Amino acid sequence: MKALVLCSGGIDSTTCLAIAVDKYGKDNVYSLSISYGQKHLKEIESARKISNYYDVKLMELDLSKMFEYSDCSLLEHSNNDIPLQSYADQLKNNKGLPVSTYVPFRNGLFLASAASIALSKGCSLIYYGAHSDDAAGNAYPDCSPAFNNAINTAIYEGSGKQLSIEAPFINMTKAEVIKIGLELDAPYHLTWSCYLGKEKPCGMCGTCIDRRIAFEKNNIDDPAIKYIKIKE
Repeated sequence: MKALVLCSGGIDSTTCLAIAVDKYGKDNVYSLSISYGQKHLKEIESARKISNYYDVKLMELDLSKMFEYSDCSLLEHSNNDIPLQSYADQLKNNKGLPVSTYVPFRNGLFLASAASIALSKGCSLIYYGAHSDDAAGNAYPDCSPAFNNAINTAIYEGSGKQLSIEAPFINMTKAEVIKIGLELDAPYHLTWSCYLGKEKPCGMCGTCIDRRIAFEKNNIDDPAIKYIKIKE
């Protein structure tokens, strides 16, 4: 069995990679990092470090042209500021719409692209790290169980029933994801989550806040923050 893991360089995808390597062995796992025109390259740099840590083959794909019509605040060409508040606070005044850092149908495009590559590489599974915190309140609708079920069916049928999606955290919180990763000794010190992409995480954007809370719930300091301090 071979697996391809969508690797963003963050907590969730790194935990997926830890699971896949533990289950199938590094020689049967590929990682895939996708550029989408984001404002910084920190997450791609982290994906490279993490793939190197596990000694798995990393493939890189540029889909930035697909999102050039979007004004999502994460994108390099957007003049919109990235909100420095929790997702819950952002959703209060959002009238049920996704948050401004939702890149239109990103996971759908990522998974469809990954499916073509996975089939070409003889893989039977695609891992991705969607979890319930991201789907809550419709913040990121392409992280929801309904989306996952639909895209899994489409890819399974469209691949001639050769390929399936594995989303092990679809009903879990980020804190529960981290608990699994800690048990597998995932290299969280190499991960990057912050949307701003400066020298250090800002600590104020939605993903920084979620990350901090998730580590606090596991009663552990964020290894990446300690790692940055040590390097200084």
